Amino acid sequence: MSSRPNILLITSDQQHWNTIGAFQSEISTPNLDRLAQQGTTFGRAYCPNPTCTPSRSSIITGMYPSQHGAWTLGTKLLEDRHTVGEDFSKAGYQTSLIGKAHFQPLKSTEEYDSKEAYPILQDLEYWKSFNESFYGFDHVELARNHTNEAHVGQHYALWLEEQGCHNWRDYFLPPTGTMDPSVTYKWPIPEKYHYNTWIAERTNARLEEHQQSDDPFFLWASFFDPHPEYLVPEPWDTMYDPDQLTIPGLVPGEHDKNPPHFGMTQEDNPDFSHLMETGFGIHGYRSHHYYEYGDKARLTEYDKKKLVAVYYGMISMMDKYIGKILDKLDALGMADHTLVVFTTDHGHFFGQHGLQAKGGFHYEDLIKLPFIVRYPGHVPAGRWSDSIQSLVDLAPTFLSFSGLPIPPTMTGVDQKDVWLGRKSQARDHAICEFRHEPTTIHQKTYVDARYKITVYYNQTYGEIFDLQEDPNELHNLWDEPEYAKLKTELLLKYAWAELGKEPLPMPRIHHA
Repeated sequence: MSSRPNILLITSDQQHWNTIGAFQSEISTPNLDRLAQQGTTFGRAYCPNPTCTPSRSSIITGMYPSQHGAWTLGTKLLEDRHTVGEDFSKAGYQTSLIGKAHFQPLKSTEEYDSKEAYPILQDLEYWKSFNESFYGFDHVELARNHTNEAHVGQHYALWLEEQGCHNWRDYFLPPTGTMDPSVTYKWPIPEKYHYNTWIAERTNARLEEHQQSDDPFFLWASFFDPHPEYLVPEPWDTMYDPDQLTIPGLVPGEHDKNPPHFGMTQEDNPDFSHLMETGFGIHGYRSHHYYEYGDKARLTEYDKKKLVAVYYGMISMMDKYIGKILDKLDALGMADHTLVVFTTDHGHFFGQHGLQAKGGFHYEDLIKLPFIVRYPGHVPAGRWSDSIQSLVDLAPTFLSFSGLPIPPTMTGVDQKDVWLGRKSQARDHAICEFRHEPTTIHQKTYVDARYKITVYYNQTYGEIFDLQEDPNELHNLWDEPEYAKLKTELLLKYAWAELGKEPLPMPRIHHA
């Protein structure tokens, strides 16, 4: 590296890995396609947890959720945890986060304060003067709502008012707003007031400021879509004809050999009360014949098609605004000296295996990610790689590209030489954790080049899938007698992987 690059991280929220037009003909994403043509696409990237707070906290700490402590939704990343933004700030980088953070819950307690909680979330005077560092980001402009959620507030609401959208509450749910909760698919908010517009506009404003400075930057543009509810402004809601799309669905009998919670999702009124420990909601443990979000009726055949069409529309709209950011980099003459990474926090079900949204189902649909890296003249262009990546690798790899030391607390691996095309791989497996309740919902998945094994705390059931012979993960081999030796080998490899990801806070410096 001749000098320290700028780093631009662009993320979506809950995006299925196979939703980039360059590799999937039913969806249009010209700007992500452009990124793929100009960089390297990694087809085996994984999240460390299939929910927002844990995975996003791993991005900035370089640690697994079981290590950084933000182990599920409704927890927070404690402020004493070391973040990559702190390293960049100390090294003279300007650090910014525009969009979704979700490092903290929607509720504060005396012991666990949250700036993403009610009522401070909607104290616009507070956010108007907010200038504190937030998890290593010296400049933040935040929002907390997916589509029309009542959690709208923070900098996004301020921006809406600055844009003259004084009736912004009309586009959001009660009790904050007045939008009819029964409205779905077409969001009546004008595109010019959508948070995609806000994120791109504010990101580009930061880029213009950075162009005037000699200091490099670390900037995270964090989009909210295509996380449900399935809502998008016109004309994006009708961009795709539901009848022209491939709609995934359940294969009869596929859950017969899976752990019980898989098959229970296909019942109309399953009883998951035995898994409830904290008393808070548990994502995915419900009937998947119904919507996850809001008090909605049973999914009809039309809904199953239309939600895919709108999900794709949300991605295509977001792609337009990602393009505006990439165009701004070009216009400012900064593209050649900026490392750009596009990915998401975790995947999504839109019918695969009979499932919707997310939960304790570690299929590739949920834990594998879209992942593209561009750095002109350094990262090979137009390349596809099957090298395994994890979001925990982002922080150490960013530091490595910048010539900065990687803190020993970070347990992700440095992927720099893999991204540059100098090495074929930096890791031979990925680990995905899902701990949604203290003991009853606690599982981990080990996945390597061919196989995947999932183990459950205090349970004798599990999953083994051969991704080479069974890429759609329809045949669970866990209890198959002829695969007993493979099961033993994979359990041992999983144990090694757990031992191998333990942090070493300092090197050994003497004999005793």
